[in-house]
Amino acid sequence: MTVLDTRATAAPHHQADRLSRTRHYLMCTPSHFEVTYAINPWMDVENPVDTARARLQWEVLRQTYLSLGHRVDLIDPLPGQPDMVFAANGGLVIGRRAYGAKFRFAERAAEGGAYASWLTEHGYEVVEPSRTNEGEGDFLALGSMILAGTGFRTSLEAHIEAADALDRPVVSLELVDPRFYHLDVAIAVLDDGHGSAPADIAYYPGAFSRHSQRTLRDLFPDAILCSEADALVLGLNAVSDGRHVVLPSAATALATDLRQRGYTPVPVDLGEFVKSGGSVKCCTMELHR
Repeated sequence: MTVLDTRATAAPHHQADRLSRTRHYLMCTPSHFEVTYAINPWMDVENPVDTARARLQWEVLRQTYLSLGHRVDLIDPLPGQPDMVFAANGGLVIGRRAYGAKFRFAERAAEGGAYASWLTEHGYEVVEPSRTNEGEGDFLALGSMILAGTGFRTSLEAHIEAADALDRPVVSLELVDPRFYHLDVAIAVLDDGHGSAPADIAYYPGAFSRHSQRTLRDLFPDAILCSEADALVLGLNAVSDGRHVVLPSAATALATDLRQRGYTPVPVDLGEFVKSGGSVKCCTMELHR
């Protein structure tokens, strides 16, 4: 059952003592990355990817995580699956249990099984989905809840299935702007609430229906509100360890807001991946403790 009664404590405007927590990430090398089809408004087959530049940008992202002390595992890419580089979509992992992905579009269908196989081989219990969902693209894990998006890629029924699979309350949020087709391009989790600080997010209100905007205001009254301009450079497609926030370098106003909140922005350029509608978070599955 979808649960809406879990309330996050408001985060203070200034947190001088933000603490990072070591994270475990899964990434996929962009060996086959290109735009060969269009399944979201960002994709244009007439706007080709500079594959050499994409590989360099991805490697900078991986090295950034390593330099911050995080663990990065790699999954082998499948030929013919250009979007497999977007590892976040491959499932949702909490503890040793995972809820697998079941992609909406046939072009990406093979990715679900590939990620499920990797997770199984590495000791995770994978719950096979029966409902359409795109992993961390539409599921963002906090310490006390899962924020779940619906409207474009992930069904509302998958929210119920994920709650059962992972034994975690789920808050359903409706996306209404096709430019923000996944939750992870409309919300960034800044602090998941596992440590001493309360859960904290940034989001772009215009991506959500009115009732979902109200839900977000109720749950996170002190959230950072991202501008449309920064949302449109995929500024919210960010990864945070509780202190350092790795985000697209073009999201300059959001970076300023993060500094004022006590975070350390770590800008990176993933412009080649924006051509496919993805950036930092899309390239990163977190294997949550």
